[in-house]
Amino acid sequence: MHVFIRRAALLTAIFALTGCVSYVTPGGPASFRALGIEKPDTAKETDFALRERVDKKPLAEFPTAIAIARIQGSGYCSRTEQAYGTGRYSVITGRTVETEAHLRTIGSLPMVRGVAPLNRLVLPERLQDEKDLRLGAAAVHADMLLIYTFDTQFEDKTTIPAMGTLTLGLFPNRKAKVNTTVSAALLDTRNGYVYGLSQASAEDDQLANAWTTADAVEDCRKRTEQQAFDKLVKEFPIMWAGVVSQYGPASGAAR
Repeated sequence: MHVFIRRAALLTAIFALTGCVSYVTPGGPASFRALGIEKPDTAKETDFALRERVDKKPLAEFPTAIAIARIQGSGYCSRTEQAYGTGRYSVITGRTVETEAHLRTIGSLPMVRGVAPLNRLVLPERLQDEKDLRLGAAAVHADMLLIYTFDTQFEDKTTIPAMGTLTLGLFPNRKAKVNTTVSAALLDTRNGYVYGLSQASAEDDQLANAWTTADAVEDCRKRTEQQAFDKLVKEFPIMWAGVVSQYGPASGAAR
């Protein structure tokens, strides 16, 4: 199971759906003082860790720059990707699924003044929590940070057992099936406030034989990750419109 950012892990659990879904955090906390509940009383009844998160306020200025980073489990490695960093997670700095078209889609949205993929020049080698990524985002003067991770499941099973034996493994008698879910969180660079979450899934399969199964699975993995990320980026403008509506200049949101 890949490592997810702890700050968004609890919220991300509500997206156990297939396809594309998006969610925008509906503003800041309610005013307990306005409800007649004094803040010292509510603070006393709230766990410190929860109070620290609930009390966070959105601090990003609009129009805003967005830093982006793909994170995976510690020590992640594939045939085409080498992760950077040690610790609780790692960062994929090579762009294997992200295209210029994806960056243009995000960068051309209203109230976005630029998109900056993070690389190892602005990231520490030891990666412990989301603050390390936010420090990288601050280094490139981005007010927000979009982080995403791929959870890819593999299955390889025989479709016609006898045929593979008779043809010495040359007949494509195996099916490589891959299912990918990409999950993303949009954070405030300054304090980690969660503006929104998004998730997309894709699956695919490919026939293979005993000699090509590994290659077939790798090809299938790359296709499903690309398809899932395409869906995520396609849905991002919907989430972003909600963020701008809720927190942008015309919203009157408290800073």
